[in-house]
Amino acid sequence: MTSLVVIARSEPTTQSRSAKLAIPEPPRSGVAGVAEIGFVRRDGATRLAHLYQHDPLRVLFPTPEPGDIPLAVLLTTSGGLVAGDRLTITVRTEENTAAQITAGAAEKIYRSTGATTEITQTLSVGRDAWLEYLPPETILFDGARLRRETIVELGPGAGFLGGGILVFGRHARGERLTHGLVNERWEVWRDGALVWGDALHLDGDLATVIADPACFAGAAACATLILAPPSSDPRLLVEGVRAVQARSAAPGLSAGVTAVGGGLVARWLAADALIMRRAFADLACHLRQAAMGLPPRLPRL
Repeated sequence: MTSLVVIARSEPTTQSRSAKLAIPEPPRSGVAGVAEIGFVRRDGATRLAHLYQHDPLRVLFPTPEPGDIPLAVLLTTSGGLVAGDRLTITVRTEENTAAQITAGAAEKIYRSTGATTEITQTLSVGRDAWLEYLPPETILFDGARLRRETIVELGPGAGFLGGGILVFGRHARGERLTHGLVNERWEVWRDGALVWGDALHLDGDLATVIADPACFAGAAACATLILAPPSSDPRLLVEGVRAVQARSAAPGLSAGVTAVGGGLVARWLAADALIMRRAFADLACHLRQAAMGLPPRLPRL
């Protein structure tokens, strides 16, 4: 059976979401990794206030570049995730803080014989705070099974920049993603109301879906970048984003952007994952400067 479901919502709902800080119960197989990171504003600067980590997740705090915001780096010490592994990542930034979260390397999701890797990410951004969540790509080995949910909760005046890249197989080895499961869900909430949601579900014969011109048109990778500006109208940023995407244009790379639900959403399809990664980084650099006046650069990692 083959299924493709893509759902986007932009109408607010009054249902609220709360961050989960509890350690998940270990699954019957695999590992249960946890990373909890909390930032507060103290002595005029953003400071780490809470940290909990459980194998295989670790968090490092390298010194940021001069003039930039504090940085937390997630590491998966197991070298990749196998079927049955579960990760729970929780980030909470309090009022008037600013921080960036990334990862030390691309995440690898290995082939499964039946069980599913599950990743839950809850990102809570306090009043007038700013959070960036910009990890490297996720590489899906052929036969991988992944469910990942990312919930972004924004307080009044809060801003967020984040997203991710999915790579369909190990193309340097001649491998394509032909079967497995990919369930990727995003929700952005502001002041307790859902303002944008997106769900991608691929199951069964993935090779056919990826090759379909109405789906991924044979792309090697896809990416989504989301900006929820703290105060400005995102429609005012659309033309600037299109100009950056035009400068990053390359054969086999297609891109688009739209303003929806009080935010801005950019997407890419690419025949080469490296070209997409560069285009993604170029736009992330542009948006952090355009939205917050931060340096147009990403960490040296």
